[in-house]
Amino acid sequence: MVASRSALTRAEIVDRLCDLIGDDQVDTDARELREASVDRFKKYTSVHGIFDGPIPAAIAYARSTEDVSAILSFAEENLINIVPRTGRTATEGGLETIVEDTIVLDGSRMDAILEIDPIDMMVTAQCGVPLQVLEDTLRAQGLTTGHSPQSKPLAQMGGLVATRSIGQFSTLYGGIEDMVVGLEAVLPGGRVTRIKNVPRRAAGPDIRHIVIGNEGALCVITEVTVKVFRYQPENNRFLGYLVDSLPAGVAGLREIIVAGYHPSVARAYSEEDAAQHFSHFADGKAVVVVVTEGPKAIADATADGVEAIFAGIPHEKVDPALIENWFDNLNWGQDKIDAEKREMLEKSHLGYTTEVSIDWSGVAELFDSVMRRARTEFPHAADLTMLGAHSSHSYQTGTNLYFVYDYDISCEPREEITVYHEPLNAIVVEEALRLGGSMVHHHGIGKYRTPWTLEEHGSAFELLRVLKDGIDPHGIMNHGTIYPLDAAETASPA
Repeated sequence: MVASRSALTRAEIVDRLCDLIGDDQVDTDARELREASVDRFKKYTSVHGIFDGPIPAAIAYARSTEDVSAILSFAEENLINIVPRTGRTATEGGLETIVEDTIVLDGSRMDAILEIDPIDMMVTAQCGVPLQVLEDTLRAQGLTTGHSPQSKPLAQMGGLVATRSIGQFSTLYGGIEDMVVGLEAVLPGGRVTRIKNVPRRAAGPDIRHIVIGNEGALCVITEVTVKVFRYQPENNRFLGYLVDSLPAGVAGLREIIVAGYHPSVARAYSEEDAAQHFSHFADGKAVVVVVTEGPKAIADATADGVEAIFAGIPHEKVDPALIENWFDNLNWGQDKIDAEKREMLEKSHLGYTTEVSIDWSGVAELFDSVMRRARTEFPHAADLTMLGAHSSHSYQTGTNLYFVYDYDISCEPREEITVYHEPLNAIVVEEALRLGGSMVHHHGIGKYRTPWTLEEHGSAFELLRVLKDGIDPHGIMNHGTIYPLDAAETASPA
C-alpha cells in the first residue's frame, strides 16, 4: 500500500492536535519524537543515536475515549497515519513510523482501573493501566489475571491485547485471547465500538478476535475486561530436571500436556540456552522447568503427575529451591533494559530472539534445521556467541520454539539489523513455515515479519484484506504493520 499523504503541513497537524486535545497532551520534543519513531526492534541503532526513519509529527497523549475518537476522526479526514501505542514493549517494528508526519497516539494516560468484580470474576481497565499495577491491586484482594509476560513491569493493557500477548503461566491460564471477556475500541474516523462482557456466545463469529492482535492496524483499543482468578501462591510447587537435549525435554512436556495436566509453567531449554539461565546447575545439560499452582489439591496432584511422567524419562533432578529462585526473577523492567543498553555500547554485543510455533511432530526437525542453517549458512556465524532455543508455551497439538541468538557486532551500528538480525530471523521463520508451523507465536507481525504474511495465511489472507478494506478504507492505521506494503495495495482506494 502506498500511504496517502496529508495535505496538511507538520505545523498544521500539531496546531490542530493542540486545538483538539490541548497543548499539554501534545508532545513535540525532538528527543521524544526520535525515540517514538522506533521500537525495540531497532534497539542497537537507537542506543547509538541513529534514527533513519521518518520522525513523527507529534505524540498525542489521549486521556479519554473521546480524545481517541477526536484524533482518529481528524486523522482520517486529513489522511494522516496513526501509530497507536501504550506500554512501548513491542519488538517487531510495530511502533516504527514509516510515513512522514505520523501521529503517535499514546494511551498511557488512560490509566484507570474501572471495576473489579469478584463475583463475576472480571476486571475492567483502561488501555494505559500497567499490568504490574493491575496485578498488584488484584493480588491485594486475593486475585490475579494469570497474565505474566516478561515485560510485565512495563507493559500496559491495551498493548497486551493489541499484540495478542502471552504470559509465562499460559499453560494454565492461556494467552491474552483466552482472558479477554469484552472490550472497547475506536475505529478509523472516530467510531467507538464496544463488545459486551459475556461468558460465551454463539452469535456469529467471535468478533473479539478482530480487535485482539490487530497491532493498531485496524483500531485503537481503549478499554478491556479480562477474567480474574484466585491467587494462591502458597500452593506453588517447583520442579526441575536435567535432560539430554531440547527434543527430549519437549517430549516430556508433550507427555504432561496430552495426559491432561495443566501446570502454570512448563518449559524446556536447549543446552546452550540453559547455560545462560541456569549456569549454576545446568552442567551442559538441557533443562526442564515446571511450576504447578492453584488449589493445593490440584497443585499437588499436577506435581505428582509430572514426577510420575519424568520417572520414565532419563533425567537428573534439580533442587526445587533453585527453580523457585529462577521463578522469582523472570521479568525485566527498566533496570534490565538500561543494563542491556550499557552492554551494547560497551561491548558491541547484542542478544535477540525469534519465536515461532510448531506441531509436536515437527519440533526436533525445526530445532535441528535452524541450528544447522544458522551455523553453516549465516555468513557471520563466527560472531555468534550463543545459539539456542527453548519451549515455553505448550498446547494439546504442539508448542512454541523461542530461538535465542547472541552475537558480537563487527559492522557499523547502522548495519547491525541487516547483517545479523534479519538473516537469522529469516532462517527461523523460513524453517517454521516450511514445516507447517507459524512464523510468529506471540510477538506479533509488526513491520518486520510482513514479508511472510501471505505465506503464513495463504488463501485466508483474503479475510485479513477484507477487514482492512472495510474498517480502514483510507489506510491511516499503522501503515506497514501486519499488511505487507505490496499486498496492501489491493485495498480499495479512498
